[in-house]
Amino acid sequence: MLASLIIVFREVLEAGLIVGIVLAATQGVVGRGRWIALGIVGGIVGSCIVAAFADAISALFADTGQELFNAGVLLIAVVMLAWHNAWMAQHGRELARDMKAVGHAVRSGEKSLAALAIVIGVAVLREGSEVVLFLTGILASEEGGIATVAAGGLGGMALGALVSVLLYAGLVQIPTRHLFSTTTWLLTLLAAGMAATAVNFLAQAGILMAGGTILWDSSGILRDNSLIGQALHVLVGYTDRPTEAQLVAYVAVVAGILLLTRWAARGSSRVASPVR
Repeated sequence: MLASLIIVFREVLEAGLIVGIVLAATQGVVGRGRWIALGIVGGIVGSCIVAAFADAISALFADTGQELFNAGVLLIAVVMLAWHNAWMAQHGRELARDMKAVGHAVRSGEKSLAALAIVIGVAVLREGSEVVLFLTGILASEEGGIATVAAGGLGGMALGALVSVLLYAGLVQIPTRHLFSTTTWLLTLLAAGMAATAVNFLAQAGILMAGGTILWDSSGILRDNSLIGQALHVLVGYTDRPTEAQLVAYVAVVAGILLLTRWAARGSSRVASPVR
């Protein structure tokens, strides 16, 4: 539940910030609300279509190869989370600048109001598609079932929308840099946990030779099927009997995402501050 809340909160906040930037840049433009609303609805509809295809594909593996399917979904989610963190580190400021430019172009008459719907629709579709993929990955690794994941997702959606509205209205002053830095760390640990769970599924499917030896047994302190253990399993990949392969996958994903994000941020800084 916490994992789905964090993911949906992050994605809704990103989409909300984009909408807020466009709204701020098009103040005074008649009819902007209608076109922006059209873009939001279009993005949501597109995301629902993606979700329908994902559900249909999942149903094909309901009886056979479920472990392989779960492992595949988790590994794809890990790659997407890594790409997402790196992309935001490199293009976050550039994206905000581009959204402002589109808003000003519409206000000056250089672009039509339809451009607003397209920009917003694409942004919402991208974030919504990522939510579908990530939540599918969580469903593959979480024992709570779809009700728990859905509850967390709805909570994250409400919280993300609320924070976006408050930020746009200027009612709260939250350093978005710190906010995204915190969620980036949480998503990194979440991706590492997904990778470790994928290794376990591959071992169950016989692809890996039992995943290696068990390194330790902390079930006497905290069992991974307890309430706290399940929460930590989803958030940071906790397991009370980790194998060598799971630990290697976990550390490799954390190190890889951090290096990739730092490299992307450094590249963004060089572009933003060219040598004169």
